[in-house]
Amino acid sequence: MAAGLTRAGLSRPALEVAPGLLGCLLTAGGVTVRLTEVEAYEGARDPGSHAYRGHTDRNAVMFGPPGHLYVYFTYGMHFCANVVCGPEGGASAVLLRAGELVDGEARARARRGPTVRFRDLARGPARLCKTLGIERDANGVDLLAEDSPVRMQAGESAGTVSSGPRVGLRGAPEHPWRFWVDDEPSVSQYRPHQPRRRR
Repeated sequence: MAAGLTRAGLSRPALEVAPGLLGCLLTAGGVTVRLTEVEAYEGARDPGSHAYRGHTDRNAVMFGPPGHLYVYFTYGMHFCANVVCGPEGGASAVLLRAGELVDGEARARARRGPTVRFRDLARGPARLCKTLGIERDANGVDLLAEDSPVRMQAGESAGTVSSGPRVGLRGAPEHPWRFWVDDEPSVSQYRPHQPRRRR
């Protein structure tokens, strides 16, 4: 196992962990993707983090040991997945934004549809979870356990990595805490936060 994919390696700050997850393999539901885009969230010091205002039932997994999966439901329709990192109690995490499918295309297309372009199967955090079959019951699973239903393992070198602002954030949108693999088609399109219009 790569040094960064040990409990000790994942106990570092999210900004150190995040770029090291690029190129890692994530396996769930009979599908494997190679991570190509992630975002770091630094807990109580980060207005963009779910843990910014403290411990809740929803974000409890973020306050636990590193290496576990924090899954949340958003917009009443999508699941998104994060790797908990940093010291226990610090509530840091890395959002898994996108990946390139490397195994299990038939199962991925059964979940996402037969006409979806290959690059779009796991392009974006909600699509990534849909492709892998990750839902609420995966919240809290240990990504490093051999018998885990969601496993993360070291992959090949990610290549050239770039960074920039996180996608669609109202809190701290200027932080360049999104990391992605250059020239990778599965990386999602950047969109700034757009305030909702009141009707």
